[in-house]
Amino acid sequence: MLSRLALAALCISAAFAADTRFEISYAASAKTGPGSGSISGRVFIMISRDVQREPRLEIGRVGVPFFGRDFEKLAPGQSAVIDATDLGTPVESIAQIPAGEYYVQAFINVYSEFKRADGHTVWMHDDQWEGQRWNRSPGNLYSTPKKIALDAGKGYDIKLVCDQIVPPVEMPKDTDYVKRFRMQSPMLTKFWGRPIYFGATVLLPRDYEKTTISYPVLYSQGHFSTGAPLGFQPGGERGIYADWVKDGFPRMIAVTFQHPTPYFDDSYAVNSVNVGPYGDAILQELIPEVEKRFRIIREPWARLLDGGSTGGWESLALQLFHPDFFGGVWSYCPDSVDFSDVEGINVYQDKNAFYKEIEWRHEPTINSREINGQVRQTSEQRNHFELVNGTHGRSGEQIDIWSAVFGPLGEDGYFEPLFDKKTGVMNPKVGQYWKEHYDLRYYMEKNWYTLGPKLQGKLHVSVGDADNFFLNNGVHLMQNWMLTTKDPHYEGFFVYGAMRGHCYQGPETMADRLREMAEFVMGKMPPETVAQWWGR
Repeated sequence: MLSRLALAALCISAAFAADTRFEISYAASAKTGPGSGSISGRVFIMISRDVQREPRLEIGRVGVPFFGRDFEKLAPGQSAVIDATDLGTPVESIAQIPAGEYYVQAFINVYSEFKRADGHTVWMHDDQWEGQRWNRSPGNLYSTPKKIALDAGKGYDIKLVCDQIVPPVEMPKDTDYVKRFRMQSPMLTKFWGRPIYFGATVLLPRDYEKTTISYPVLYSQGHFSTGAPLGFQPGGERGIYADWVKDGFPRMIAVTFQHPTPYFDDSYAVNSVNVGPYGDAILQELIPEVEKRFRIIREPWARLLDGGSTGGWESLALQLFHPDFFGGVWSYCPDSVDFSDVEGINVYQDKNAFYKEIEWRHEPTINSREINGQVRQTSEQRNHFELVNGTHGRSGEQIDIWSAVFGPLGEDGYFEPLFDKKTGVMNPKVGQYWKEHYDLRYYMEKNWYTLGPKLQGKLHVSVGDADNFFLNNGVHLMQNWMLTTKDPHYEGFFVYGAMRGHCYQGPETMADRLREMAEFVMGKMPPETVAQWWGR
């Protein structure tokens, strides 16, 4: 809930809200899309003390103040208004900005209409291969930063024009080692009612073009990026490059997926009523295309998974949901694998996502921390940050995508929230839906009789015990349960880094990890198979 002081401040700000406002319009020359009609979306004001970078590039969890409001059917020259009644972060109202001179910038995030196959029509930002970062998304509009004196005590009415347009993304060029492709997904396009694209970036082993050998593959999961898998940087003496090209190093293919959604930079690689059939699309469309274009051993024992954070969760989920397709997973600092702790929120017991009820006290729920335990952000602050970025879950941020992927469909076509973003009040019915569909520890428990035998030896999980987002708590709960498993008994392999934060990946280097993976594959190969791919 908003604190009493914050509520009082907003009440005070409302007294002069009419005289404390920004009017944002856009130039006809900057209009994007076909025709000369209106646009719908969300308008922002960013306020910074300096212009070392543009204010639009300085927003973030601990960034500069910004404020937002939705608008519909705005024509060139017409204005959308942001005033003291609009929620901001980390300052809640423009009326609370201390008097002084600031650099101010306006921005328009353009929404598109999606006429989905489920009969719902929603308005969301159509990713332009930037990974749902609205402040960098091609086609969005912004103004040139201006130095302006602001004094809410005296009031102001400032007009800004968005006459700049974010240019298209420049794709990195392919090299001998790194190849990329992008394709339209028939499944996802049908679901969303607009063309939806996904793709892959592929890291090839040394001498790939000189041989006819087929190779094991590591499907490495993570946030949207067109960079080379494993941080491969040709010519670099640091990182994986030096080992990747040397004699005797195991030859493998590493692949990252690009699958941004209208909600987030990544789909979490599962089917969802809100996000669509990304799990099916990845397994039935994207991976077959990868394995058709490149010489990959098309056997479960030769398909490995890894990933950290978001990628840690989805690599583990892919292994659990498709145990016959993938041969082993290395999951690093995975997002909550047990929903009794989701960045501090107990989905099953908390009545409010913003505070804990402890006897007579209400204590703030901590969302993130420094390694020494110092509070970085409370749950209320984190969720208000997302709410300023976008309503109806359109923030492009972490908690909203969890709600979109894990949660049920709402009556308005957007997801049904786990809790109210303004007050924190929880919805237990939604929490139960999360549990039955996507709680990975619970999924293992209820399916262990058939799932357990297929997971033997395949699960490797590492996390820092001072993870900044408390992800270690869910991992401990998963391990504690696995220690009790029967028929079969399988404990998995868990590594914890003492006083290590996000995202701890274990004590090995990536080169060591790849050697470990290669040896793992060697142990799973059919006896008559020759490992020509190991190198020389």
